[in-house]
Amino acid sequence: MSTPDWRKWSYSGPGDGDDCVEIANSPTHIAIRDSKAPARGTVVLPAEAFTGFLEALKCHSTVTDFARFRG
Repeated sequence: MSTPDWRKWSYSGPGDGDDCVEIANSPTHIAIRDSKAPARGTVVLPAEAFTGFLEALKCHSTVTDFARFRG
């Protein structure tokens, strides 16, 4: 994936973006990171696996549980 164009993910939470998750995509991959700690890691998924990732997130109470997926 080349240099990504990061943007706030629409599912990252209401208000002032305290639960801000950023997303960048290319034709073949989707990258996701925590905007409060972008250097801590990025999850990069093949585009076809992204739907499964979203389904897994729906099983958690908030998108801030994203940290559990990063390790």
